[in-house]
Amino acid sequence: MSMIKCDVEECHYNHSEFCQASTVQVKSRVPDHMTSISDDTACETFVPRSTTKK
Repeated sequence: MSMIKCDVEECHYNHSEFCQASTVQVKSRVPDHMTSISDDTACETFVPRSTTKK
C-alpha cells in the first residue's frame, strides 16, 4: 500500500498523519474545470472521526 500523507486531523482514516483507507478517491471540486492549483481538488474518502463509515 502507498504511504499517503494526510494533514486532516479530523479524518477517521488519518493515523499519525498517514491515510489508512484501503482506497482513496480524489476528484475535481468543479467538474470540467481543473487548473494546476491543488485547491481545485477534494478527497472524497474523507470521513469525520465521529462518524463510522459502513
